[in-house]
Amino acid sequence: MFASKSRANGVLLATISAGLLTALALTTQARGSGSDSSKPGVLSIGGSVTEIVYALGQGDRLVARDTTSTYPPEAEDLPDVGYMRALSPEGVLSVSPELILSEDGAGPPETMAVLTSSGVDIVTIPNVESGPGIAEKIKRVGDALGVSKEAEALAANVEAEIATAKARADRLAGDSPKRVLFVLSMQGGRVMASGTGTAASAIIELAGGVNAVTEFEGYKPMTDEAVSVAAPDVILMMDRGGDHAIANEVLFGMPAFQPTPAAETGAIVRMDGLYLLGFGPRTAKAVSDLSNHLYGG
Repeated sequence: MFASKSRANGVLLATISAGLLTALALTTQARGSGSDSSKPGVLSIGGSVTEIVYALGQGDRLVARDTTSTYPPEAEDLPDVGYMRALSPEGVLSVSPELILSEDGAGPPETMAVLTSSGVDIVTIPNVESGPGIAEKIKRVGDALGVSKEAEALAANVEAEIATAKARADRLAGDSPKRVLFVLSMQGGRVMASGTGTAASAIIELAGGVNAVTEFEGYKPMTDEAVSVAAPDVILMMDRGGDHAIANEVLFGMPAFQPTPAAETGAIVRMDGLYLLGFGPRTAKAVSDLSNHLYGG
């Protein structure tokens, strides 16, 4: 029975792929008759990748973007193919991309398999959380777009800016770096926080802070006691609006936060998520802004 089901799924995937490939061929042919084939239309998946495309002066080549690509503001005028981890082949191929630039982690795997079989050129850009890593990220995007010289210059400038911002942040921190707890969410009153090996942990360290949680990797829920023991001096969160927002007084009134130094001083920092955690061309400024929030300046 399982073998039969597997064959059926395979036939279904093949049928979907064939139909999508036909549609892609027709739309690409129609668009290609009036476009410069030396500069293929680009779909950018991942906020930092989209920022890099614009920073390289190649924004006019974008035909669409994903939901996480919200900067620069003009990016939001592009068609949105959906969230990068929940893409559909139909949605992606409907914009007739000739090149897909994607942050690592796009999916689901079934969609990426169909896109790969479609013949569209896909370039995956690794996620990085350091100055040299961002520089390499920029170079990879530049190579894919055929603007390697411009990418080399931008990469060198961004890497130098990050090094300068980090040095300044370390001077501000001195011998008393702040313990910072990054809170990803508060679903059901449960604290989902960052441990080590995350973009949040990396940006805290670049800004002269110390991650208050080192007992686990990634983002995990924490008990009230664990939050209290972490004793953060500052709470760091993404700036959320609407139903996802939580007022400072509500947060610090929770048993998990009440005993912390952060609650005593009311120290909480909220920053735009892509700006804070994207690790792209604006990261040096994000480092400086976060260090200013932590230490003044």
